[in-house]
Amino acid sequence: MKPFQGFQKNMRFTPLPNVFFSRLLPEIDDLPELKVLLHIFRSIYQKKGYPKYVVDAELLGDKGLISGVGGADELRRGLVKAVERGVLIKLSVERDGSPLELYFLNSDADREACAKIERGEIEVGVLPRVEAFEDNEETPNIFELYERNIGMLTPMIGEELKEAEHLYPSDWIEEAFREAVSRNKRSWKYIEAILKRWSSEGKGHGEPGRNSKQDPDRYVKGKYGHIVKR
Repeated sequence: MKPFQGFQKNMRFTPLPNVFFSRLLPEIDDLPELKVLLHIFRSIYQKKGYPKYVVDAELLGDKGLISGVGGADELRRGLVKAVERGVLIKLSVERDGSPLELYFLNSDADREACAKIERGEIEVGVLPRVEAFEDNEETPNIFELYERNIGMLTPMIGEELKEAEHLYPSDWIEEAFREAVSRNKRSWKYIEAILKRWSSEGKGHGEPGRNSKQDPDRYVKGKYGHIVKR
């Protein structure tokens, strides 16, 4: 077994309700069920929009989860037990003629959402693209990028970084830091301006190197110039 290297500073967290520890954890004696539940809590917390759920194919496409619980059959068994225990709600739907199983947390809001879906009052929305989830711990998060490239974090900047992490894809954030460093514009406001521009105008308008030789100060002169420090 490879030793765990320890927790890093500014790492991400997934919240769990207190009742999970006081009521559920003492009762759950099945390891696949516990692992599946923890994975679903994390996955749902990271999702955006309404309603929030996971699709069975998402779970079955996750190689790390499959390996961790001991196979696809164990994963399905863990899901069944979590539904029977009342922690999850399973809702069967059809999309393009194919059956899908959606899993919600058994909360007041999600019970109401399931009822509305079954009555046809709301849609399940755009189903997530099914692909294996890769959690690469070697990829620096936004806090590490800031400390490596700009300097020491302050509580105020930390809150801004946390908000940006929820608003923009991680690859955008890393690329924006890279562009700012390449132009020696080591300022969070400069990086934030890049991200805002990509979000409002399309990333193709702000890709590193595109039109950069023509106007290296385009972010200073442009829409967000008033918040960019030279």
